[in-house]
Amino acid sequence: MKGKAFFSKLIFFVVVSCFSIIPYANAEELDIFGYFEPQYVLLYRNGESYQLNSDKLRVDLQHSVSGVEFGADLIYTLYYGKKNWNALDFFPDGIKSEVPEGMQSYFLFSFNDTLYLDNTYVKMSNSRVSCTFGKQQFSPGTGYFSNPVDVFNSKDALDPTYEQTGHNGGRMDIMFSSRTNLMFLYSPIEGDWTNSGKLLRFKIGLGHFDFTLSGYEFREQLTDFYSLSVINQRRRLVGCEFVGQLFGLGVWGEGAYNFLEESDDFYEFLMGTDYTFESGFYVLLEYHRNERGKTSYQDYNINDWLRFYLGESKTICRDQMYAMVSYPITDLINFQLLSIFSANDGSAAVVPVIDYNIFENMDINVMGNIYTGSEGKVYNSRLGNGLVIRARVYF
Repeated sequence: MKGKAFFSKLIFFVVVSCFSIIPYANAEELDIFGYFEPQYVLLYRNGESYQLNSDKLRVDLQHSVSGVEFGADLIYTLYYGKKNWNALDFFPDGIKSEVPEGMQSYFLFSFNDTLYLDNTYVKMSNSRVSCTFGKQQFSPGTGYFSNPVDVFNSKDALDPTYEQTGHNGGRMDIMFSSRTNLMFLYSPIEGDWTNSGKLLRFKIGLGHFDFTLSGYEFREQLTDFYSLSVINQRRRLVGCEFVGQLFGLGVWGEGAYNFLEESDDFYEFLMGTDYTFESGFYVLLEYHRNERGKTSYQDYNINDWLRFYLGESKTICRDQMYAMVSYPITDLINFQLLSIFSANDGSAAVVPVIDYNIFENMDINVMGNIYTGSEGKVYNSRLGNGLVIRARVYF
């Protein structure tokens, strides 16, 4: 049996067995919580408007007994409206023309109803050591909009705080003190130790700063959309992070150097700062450089675009600036303005956001997005302007 499949089935069996025992325990020890999230998306592009609605239900189960914690998240999402799209419709004409007509159907994608278990895990811990097995949350890095050291998740820079899915593996955390710890993570692939994911992270707190050093080895998969083939190569990453305060400012940064088996090595880093004024006005700035990105929009190709939208690459261009300002209009209403700027082609995306805590257990989020760039640039107007209305009811 393949190593990954065996590992997944073993964890699933353990978790199901654990939850089958729970009814015989004290019912008050089982925590059931979650949320219901209806969402409405309106997109306006090329003189036409499109709608996509979704209803998402998330149910979280947790149970702890004698230093052992069991957890599972069940997520069910239904989609309505325009569910079928062609990725090529959002790309510049010069990019679209590179794809042979007979291959354009391969770029169709759909929003299909989904039902799956997420973050299904078993965690055993004491005051010094914890071990977690199964599908679990792991989001390394200190950046708000993007994380160069994170090869597990792909953030949407227009909605960077939205929840991420879990990742399968085994994890051990060793706490030497309140600010010093060592972590090891192993994610098996086909029973092959060489190509399986192996991550080692060491974190230490010194003064007003926390520092982290990490090393990660895994098999990277990149898609060549001209031939519709997959490129597999071993990738090794050496990364560092810091976060703290300096002269009243919050400061952070992270960087990674990537050694590739068959391609050119590359580096990536991010630096950020933030400040909160006495009035509650908050400002955040980040600069992100990805050596894999292009310096001229005339060099962007279909691989750049699709790898970015599928999460195989963090940016299309090499240099990006991020900014966010927020202000609490009232105790229950908060206004935010996010902006993403491509320093290489001059295009930008602007995202105004209003968060309203309408009831104790209900939030409403209204988010717009406006693209300012001309044809061919990263944030070009061809992408269309949109509106997202999202409610979330917690239970």
